[in-house]
Amino acid sequence: MGIHEIANPGASTPFGAGRDPARVVAFSDSVIAIAITLLVLEIRPPHDTSHLLHSLAALWPSYLTYVVTFMLVGQVWANHHIMFDHIRSADRVVLFLNTVLLMDIAFLPFATAVLAEAFRDGHGQRTAVVLQGTAFWFMDLLFNIIWWYACRDRRLIATNIDSAGVAAISRRFRLALAWLATGTLLGLLLPPLGVAVIAAFIPYYWLPIGGEIAKVRRRRGRGSRT
Repeated sequence: MGIHEIANPGASTPFGAGRDPARVVAFSDSVIAIAITLLVLEIRPPHDTSHLLHSLAALWPSYLTYVVTFMLVGQVWANHHIMFDHIRSADRVVLFLNTVLLMDIAFLPFATAVLAEAFRDGHGQRTAVVLQGTAFWFMDLLFNIIWWYACRDRRLIATNIDSAGVAAISRRFRLALAWLATGTLLGLLLPPLGVAVIAAFIPYYWLPIGGEIAKVRRRRGRGSRT
């Protein structure tokens, strides 16, 4: 640290200063781990144990919403790592946007509990699906904003990804916006269909991103020929 930085520490961290994103990822991992653990706490043991099997079966909305949300949050964790694998520096804008993203993730256990309760009671299902779907959609919107901001003029992007890889990740993130919006709107008409469309999001988004895989294969191929 230079003499000027010691005398004026604020000058070393202007608004756009870049930071190692490792701490951003570590903090995000912690918040995601807590949120994903809280999901299971929303599955309450049945009060009536005289017909325990029937009471456990009646909790199927809690099991369903738990699995869907757990797997989606797992995707968030995986794609968050994919995104920050290619972000070499995090300025204060990235820190702020990532904090809002984590705030949305922390909200998901509540939205999941509301959805399970609505399906169990048979009332308010449309509102519950829209609440859950909107939380998912807003989460993906923040992914898109963070990635767009980091890729703008390649100011914060690492050199280990080319333009094709950036475009492949961007397409995957943008498609998620349309997919989740469709499931949310369908939930207004037919709540089970809305949940099914959102759940169908899970297997596709666990697939690897083609642009990145192709780049890795090309590198390996060149390495094997040398």
